[in-house]
Amino acid sequence: MLSKKNIIVTGVGKGLGYDLLKRIIFYGGFVYGITRSKSDLKKFQNLKNCKIFLGDVTNNKIIKRLFKQSLKDKRIIHGFVNNAGQRQRKKFNSISQKDLKTLFDTNFFSIFENMQLYSNYLIKKRNSGSIVNVGSIVGENGFSELSGYASTKTALIGLTKSFSKEMATHNIRANLINPGFVKTSYFNKFKMKKKLYKWTLSRIPQKRWGEPIEVSNLICFLLSDLSDYINGASINIDGGWTAS
Repeated sequence: MLSKKNIIVTGVGKGLGYDLLKRIIFYGGFVYGITRSKSDLKKFQNLKNCKIFLGDVTNNKIIKRLFKQSLKDKRIIHGFVNNAGQRQRKKFNSISQKDLKTLFDTNFFSIFENMQLYSNYLIKKRNSGSIVNVGSIVGENGFSELSGYASTKTALIGLTKSFSKEMATHNIRANLINPGFVKTSYFNKFKMKKKLYKWTLSRIPQKRWGEPIEVSNLICFLLSDLSDYINGASINIDGGWTAS
């Protein structure tokens, strides 16, 4: 599905990002990955068809380094996944301007800049490309004590839709996926909160949390040529939570 495609993925050190990197490789692609944790680098020592860079997505110099490296490697970047994000749980009246700035710097402004850098790169080279932004059902539904986080994810909806309309003439697509409760790195700790965990299951029509591979497969599909006519979509992958 992704044979000979080169993809940039942010936040590959843990959870969904790490699973996605492996799925892209499985489908024949090559990954330029970014992680901000040095301790995560050992995970990639035995993996082929990827190059991992240490850095923070709030500093766009790391993205520029990836583009330079891809030019040296003679690899065209066919897709870009904005996966890195920060979650913050705080009561509404306790959220400070500093809290909001930190959230928006990671969850929105860095993504905005990445999309500018990548679209300019594609236009200059006259290549097509696919962007997948990772949002959350929190952006559509809202959750108590997640107002700051929800605001950043809601902003991604407007950004993705507007970008997709403007860039369609350049054959550049952008789509947003909104995962619900998925078994990523925080799942085991969350499951220990038995009352809260049971509540989440009661709200999900399919009565289970999603598997990372289910989300990764959706992203790989949106990066592939199989999804060429999907543009500007906001796709919930939540076991029916939003529909219920």
